[in-house]
Amino acid sequence: MSYQNLRVEEGAIAVVTIHRPQVLNALDDTTLRELTDAFIALAADAAVRCVILTGAGEKAFVAGADIAAMAGLGPDDGRAFAERGHRLGAVMEGARAPIIAAVNGFALGGGLELALACDFALASSNAKLGLPEVGLGVIPGFGGTQRLARRIGPGRARELVYTGNVIGAEEALRLGLVNAVTEPAALLPAARTLAEKIASRAPLAVAAAKRALHEGADLPLAQALALEAELFGALFTTSDQKEGMRAFLDKRPPKFEGR
Repeated sequence: MSYQNLRVEEGAIAVVTIHRPQVLNALDDTTLRELTDAFIALAADAAVRCVILTGAGEKAFVAGADIAAMAGLGPDDGRAFAERGHRLGAVMEGARAPIIAAVNGFALGGGLELALACDFALASSNAKLGLPEVGLGVIPGFGGTQRLARRIGPGRARELVYTGNVIGAEEALRLGLVNAVTEPAALLPAARTLAEKIASRAPLAVAAAKRALHEGADLPLAQALALEAELFGALFTTSDQKEGMRAFLDKRPPKFEGR
């Protein structure tokens, strides 16, 4: 597929780059639609084992939603815009392959919300992260009020949302908002190293683990454990389970085929 505002590198490790550097990769309707289409297409490709999401240029991952596009919206249009962001987040969380955010600069508002819809994030040392929407007279609308609290806890999330404070990469690491901080030039190589490790694992098992973690987080513990047991048992029908355990017993590397 061809995109106006994205660059997509396909393969076992796919790389999606938001490419609007002239506006710091801000999210408008076209970009939201293209991101949704791209992640639907990648989710349908069994060859994709992991995805890296990043922004073009050295200044921004995504500086936020496009304020110029939002300024004239009414309540119905505003709700519809938020719902488009919610659909994108649902597509990303529902995808089989894990998605790593490589936060290479500003990740503000919708940009941070996009990173929160990824499985986890790495940040460059020059990254700035925050949800400054209350300073614009609105609230986070692409899932930030919900995913941030689930990522770093409700107390810290409330502080960041109510103040609109923007924090640096090291503070984001301390809060658990990102998993690691690298020098800017090392960010994509670090993300690729992690993606390669994930891609070397049994893809059906990784997909089941992602489902268990995402769906189980919103269930009572007993139901979450039942989901885990169901997914665990189902994997014993796969060729990858047979190969993985046989390779362990044979003391050799496994050859997973996603079957």
